[in-house]
Amino acid sequence: MVSSTLLSLIAAASLLLPAPVLGQRNTPVAPVARVRNGTYTGLYNPTYNQDMFLGMPYAQAPTGGFRFRPPRGVNTTWNGTRPATAYYAECIGYGSDDWGWADIVSEDCLALSVIRPHGYNASANLPVLLWMHGGEYAQGGSRDPRYNISYIVQQSVEMGSPIIGVTINYRLSAWGFIYGEELAAEGSANMGLRDQRLAMHWVNENIRGFGGDPNGVTIWGQSSGANSVGLHLVAYSGRDDDLFRGAIAESGSVPSLAAYMNASVAQPHYQAVVDAANCTGTPDTLACLRSMPTDALSAIFNSSVTANAGYHPVIDGDFLATSGVIGLQTGRFARRPLLIGTNFDEGTKYAPRGINTTSQFIQMVQNNGTNHSAALTMASLYPDDPAVGIPATLQGRPPAAYGYQWKRAAAFSGDLLMHGPRRLTSEWLARWNVSTYVFHWNVMTEGPINGAAHFDELAFSFHNLADLGTEIGNETTTFPQLATMMSRMWVSFVNHLDPNYNNVTNVRWPVYTAQNPHNMVFDVNRTGLAYVEPDTYRAAGIGYIMSLFGGPFDR
Repeated sequence: MVSSTLLSLIAAASLLLPAPVLGQRNTPVAPVARVRNGTYTGLYNPTYNQDMFLGMPYAQAPTGGFRFRPPRGVNTTWNGTRPATAYYAECIGYGSDDWGWADIVSEDCLALSVIRPHGYNASANLPVLLWMHGGEYAQGGSRDPRYNISYIVQQSVEMGSPIIGVTINYRLSAWGFIYGEELAAEGSANMGLRDQRLAMHWVNENIRGFGGDPNGVTIWGQSSGANSVGLHLVAYSGRDDDLFRGAIAESGSVPSLAAYMNASVAQPHYQAVVDAANCTGTPDTLACLRSMPTDALSAIFNSSVTANAGYHPVIDGDFLATSGVIGLQTGRFARRPLLIGTNFDEGTKYAPRGINTTSQFIQMVQNNGTNHSAALTMASLYPDDPAVGIPATLQGRPPAAYGYQWKRAAAFSGDLLMHGPRRLTSEWLARWNVSTYVFHWNVMTEGPINGAAHFDELAFSFHNLADLGTEIGNETTTFPQLATMMSRMWVSFVNHLDPNYNNVTNVRWPVYTAQNPHNMVFDVNRTGLAYVEPDTYRAAGIGYIMSLFGGPFDR
């Protein structure tokens, strides 16, 4: 349900927007846009005074013989117009991000939607913000109301800096990231990332028909969507395809500290699927899998057969020639301004529960890829002291169900998976003189047990507070103010590659440099809702993590 505060903001904003074009019966004329393949008719949305073009395929359906292959562009044209008036099904995924939205999923899912302010035509040349959802590469899609890009598009109009919003679907889980020797041999890997890349090509070729600037695209993602943003910077060894001019990454980075799985390591997981599908012994196991009914194969992917498969991006020698860390170190990445950040208590999402002793903590550290000696050092840097663990909002020891040393585990887990890669990214970009703006989010929306948690900032950067909840008492005052500040900083970055043209706050967001590494901190408990801090939090622990995984240099 949309809050009364948000409705009042929308009502006030409507007075500032251009009047809709009306037909003979005083009804808005359906918007029309011409793309390379034909013409689409969209919808006029009176709530936001926006034109919506929904569910336009950017690729051929990845079904049958196209299953588990890189996507292929749309190769048909049409006369007349086609409707773009309903969201496409999301790509098949497994998790609550799919189940919550009526479970409308399909293998035929490679589509995108374009949202523009009403009153602009093909000559407008507006900047473009292209959103890629998160969900651990396993779930999610553009139907999710939390990713309603109309909110931030509206903020852009209210501040006099209009933008166009684009949201995309891409293949998930095994559908988009299955790997093994057979797939490596035919060059089929990282299909989900290649879907994203093809969607960018579609935008580059067609967005002018909607009034967008193909040279003014900013890509934006959160969590695995943010990691995707980072990987597009290093894709094809940093080859510059002129698909985007800026990037925004929330809780995700260029490098991932998770191990990249090569084809031989992935092969047992591939073979387990082959065996479960009764394709063992066939002349071409991939052809056998491609011939299976969608539901039958999906049942295998959503079973214990794939429980430990870890479907994520892989180094395939093509899309990803090397790891993100090496791409940064060697300068093989696209030099694009980046707005990037993490939340204070990222680790409360990732920390395992039930860590009660130091020996269990050391084993947990070793399970993340370190030897025993390094784990002992890590234990000294992340001591069994609730006062220095996270979240700081949780006083003393956590409830028993979380584990006696849960705050210790949360601090380490968040630094390993989020804060370390973010700092590594921003330090390397500073070394290469790439303009970078870093934020640190410190707003609690879920209660002290989770703190300023993973995903919590997204409602504010989208300016979409409708589904935030009301368990924290200050959402009617500071939360809308902070949402306006953040979303307009994001819009400013899309327009100027600099978040400081926002007309909301006098707190200036500094560029992150090697000599002056500073973050913008968002905090509703501080005057002005934001302040600047030196990027030195948990320096010893994060520095050691970076040294183990390719950190650039000692500060």
